[in-house]
Amino acid sequence: MPSLSALVDNFNAGTLGPEWGNSYGGTAVIAGRARVPCTAGYAGCQTAYAWTMAGATFFVELPTVPAADTATEAYCGVMVQSATAGTRVGFIINVVTGLIRFKNEVGYYDPESLDIPYTATDHRWLRMREDGTLLHWDTSPDGTTWTPQRTLATPAWIHTEVDTCALDMSAHRDAGADDYAEYDFFNTLSDAAIITGSATLSAAADLTATPTLTLAGTAVLTADTSLTAAPALAAHGVATLTAQATLVAGMASTQIPEVAELSAGDWDLYIEQGATFVQTYTVDDDPDFTWDGWTARSQIRSTATETGELLLDLTDYLTVTGNTIRLAIPAAVTETLTRNGRWDLEVVNGSTVVRLLNGKAIVSPEVTR
Repeated sequence: MPSLSALVDNFNAGTLGPEWGNSYGGTAVIAGRARVPCTAGYAGCQTAYAWTMAGATFFVELPTVPAADTATEAYCGVMVQSATAGTRVGFIINVVTGLIRFKNEVGYYDPESLDIPYTATDHRWLRMREDGTLLHWDTSPDGTTWTPQRTLATPAWIHTEVDTCALDMSAHRDAGADDYAEYDFFNTLSDAAIITGSATLSAAADLTATPTLTLAGTAVLTADTSLTAAPALAAHGVATLTAQATLVAGMASTQIPEVAELSAGDWDLYIEQGATFVQTYTVDDDPDFTWDGWTARSQIRSTATETGELLLDLTDYLTVTGNTIRLAIPAAVTETLTRNGRWDLEVVNGSTVVRLLNGKAIVSPEVTR
């Protein structure tokens, strides 16, 4: 089932991808954002009715909302539409009343809608998540720190309507000058393959070649992987993390590795449900540094938050040998994974913690059983 957790788009491809095949009303990608016209007609950036909200989490940035002008109705919003017209959940920003609404509608109506004053700063990012029992609406100013706004028992249709829901980011007004709403960073905080800051991160991937992920700044982080189908039906990968830096203090005299100066590298796990999963990560550091006494730990959670549900603790499946970390998950364990999430990999020595990798954990559902 295509979970909405797996829908990722930063709209930098220049055009709407096939995932947004039901878009309407002149929606287009402009300057790296999905721009939805706000006119007397109706417009939206919409997927096909082929997605699932059950167990899913999605978030999106709204950098631009329409102006009220002379309208008596002007809004933009993000809704998960069920197969039944008017049955839907999501967010509506009413720029005439100045309210953001957290909606659970039947027949286009929610008598218990939670409405609060909207601010473009505090509510720039919107997130919805379903944990199997409850549905949550969250907001954020930066896509990182989230504030819960509404929680209720998951509507029954979310669990019964599998692969029949659509995600719709829309806008409409009944009067006033035409303008638009803009949506960006759907389920991702990455703006491109290259991220410029204190370091540069570039990624290249090809299933027929060896992809390389490089983070360059005061140091270099390199990860290499290859996926092959072995006779044992295992997925194998190799990642190498390399730190190269000129430091004022010699690293040979400290207990902290050079890679501690790096930001954690982005590295997504692609796990085939019901198949053995194996990857190896090698950390190259100052030759005088020793990794003796260091241990590794790792988890997959539904979201990268304190309240994120623990989907799988990977620590028991990690083996540390010198500067090499091997992750081997038995098929009987991957069989239990049914949802996508987030993961990271850390090494620990006493009170010193170094995060090496982090990213998405994407589960490919098993067909043959």
